[in-house]
Amino acid sequence: MRHTYLAATAGVLLGLAASAASAADPASCKAVRFSDIGWTDVTATTALTSLILKDLGYAPKITVLSVPVTYQSLKNKDLDVFLGNWMPSMEADRKPFTDDKSINVLGANLEGAKYTLAVPQYSYDKGLKDFADIQKFGKDLNFKIYGIEPGNDGNRHVLDLIKDKKMGFEKFALVESSEQGMLSQVEKDYRGKKPIVFLGWEPHPMNKKFKMQYLTGGDDTFGPNFGGATVFTNTRVGYVTECPNVGKLLSNLKFDLAGEDAMMDSILNKNMDPAKAAALWLKANKAVLTGWLDGVTTLDGKPGLAAVQGKL
Repeated sequence: MRHTYLAATAGVLLGLAASAASAADPASCKAVRFSDIGWTDVTATTALTSLILKDLGYAPKITVLSVPVTYQSLKNKDLDVFLGNWMPSMEADRKPFTDDKSINVLGANLEGAKYTLAVPQYSYDKGLKDFADIQKFGKDLNFKIYGIEPGNDGNRHVLDLIKDKKMGFEKFALVESSEQGMLSQVEKDYRGKKPIVFLGWEPHPMNKKFKMQYLTGGDDTFGPNFGGATVFTNTRVGYVTECPNVGKLLSNLKFDLAGEDAMMDSILNKNMDPAKAAALWLKANKAVLTGWLDGVTTLDGKPGLAAVQGKL
């Protein structure tokens, strides 16, 4: 009887080991190719996910690309993962690729975000509270609206408003630069209490650095509730089937505003390397790993949670 019990127990253990091993991805999945569109929130979450994947035995690669190039690269299978699909503002960017089924929308990784035009509190207090108010302050604003990098979806929304002569925007010019370039201009005008309209979003340290308000009236362009947004994880079509272990991790990932704000603050205001900022945050928030690594193994099939915790 004892021998039978030991044999049965050994069989169960072997079965569990085999099950764990079968959960691992093939060697072809070792390289995981990410797009970072240059927004600090996407930079932070991509660095954090890459850190976890490295600890699991993978070799993530991050390439900085524009939004349009990101989607075309996913379609061409030159990329695997994009963590920064802001909706509804990226609807026009994403739709052609969901329509032709060349990308997969894996699920939401962040709820409660926002993205629309914003102003400093002092401008808001003077009556610049709505998209329709912008033209009333045209001269004070030098007929300029500050955006970020060319090709960005938010920039295009503003350009469409200018082109369509909606809300009196036809006299305005969009100033395109980068996230950092725009924020430098905001900081300069903020110090002098000069009026400025710019693209604002949350999560982002700008919400704590500046006393600012998001404008109403942009529902048809940026979405309701001050550009209320949800951020989704996208993959190239077939990726999750080919690499189900990475797919499981990506499906489990759920970020929050406070966590992203903390990492972004380290990157922007403390000049910290994104990978270091991600590692610092993860060490202080180890509890998130339990949910994120549920059902996830290392590349060679060992328990993922123990592997990552061991590296921390």
